[in-house]
Amino acid sequence: MSAEDSGVTDSVIDMIVPPRAKDLGGFQVRRLLPFAKRRMVGPWIFFDHMGPVDFAPGAGSNVRPHPHINLATVTYLFEGAILHRDSVGSVATIVPGDINLMVAGRGIVHSEREVPETLDQPRRMHGLQLWLALPEADEETDPVFFHYDSADLPKTEVASVPVRVMMGQAFGVTSPVKTYSPTLYAEAALTAGQTLDLPEGVDEMAVYVAAGTVSVDGVPVDEFHMAILKRGATAALTATTDARIAIIGGEGMNERHIYWNFISSRPERIEQAKADWKAGRFPKVPGDEIEFIPLPEN
Repeated sequence: MSAEDSGVTDSVIDMIVPPRAKDLGGFQVRRLLPFAKRRMVGPWIFFDHMGPVDFAPGAGSNVRPHPHINLATVTYLFEGAILHRDSVGSVATIVPGDINLMVAGRGIVHSEREVPETLDQPRRMHGLQLWLALPEADEETDPVFFHYDSADLPKTEVASVPVRVMMGQAFGVTSPVKTYSPTLYAEAALTAGQTLDLPEGVDEMAVYVAAGTVSVDGVPVDEFHMAILKRGATAALTATTDARIAIIGGEGMNERHIYWNFISSRPERIEQAKADWKAGRFPKVPGDEIEFIPLPEN
């Protein structure tokens, strides 16, 4: 949907991306990126909104070991907990407000499981999973995992609107989370009628409405939709109901190729990764060595 489709011309909005339901086995996600008409926003190439989904005791989400190359995954929870393990030996439980940053580089394997201590309890899972394309010079960097506690991520208020900056610099604060190129990831919670001026000086930027409804430059943006701004633009966002938003963006990148969990600037690198996973040449995840997700055949 374009801004013109929304009945507003001369808008700073380039397009509005609707959610697409994807079944991940046991629960659905809403996928916003990649989109047919817009595959990336800055370095961000993948954006899933998980849940909210309620699990009965004994049930849950268990994502078996699977590989990544040439990207970094970013996991952020609103509710619930996930036990992360990977092939560089990392073991970390992420809870709401924390950031898990997993840099795949030349190749990593990880699993995302239920926390054993809470498996016998009813639980809710709700959060965002995002992928960053690494700059070409860093695509084959050594894999590494970073965990950042919620208390270490800066909070501020802008015109009485509470804001958190998870990655990059905005609203006068800077996140400690490692970045490989100019990158922005922030969130804000607005009450109905509040207005927030979006950050200036961001090459490419989008706003995702995780809850509620807003207007951006006068264009209505519904819940679970993403408004992508024109390059270099900024705007004022107004909440038409109580709303929770995520702001993503950063410096634009050259085209990336994507197949399953593999992203690269080079299509031949993806073919190599496919062959390596099929042949079992990726490293194992300590403590989770038995199961794995097979390579999709299409």
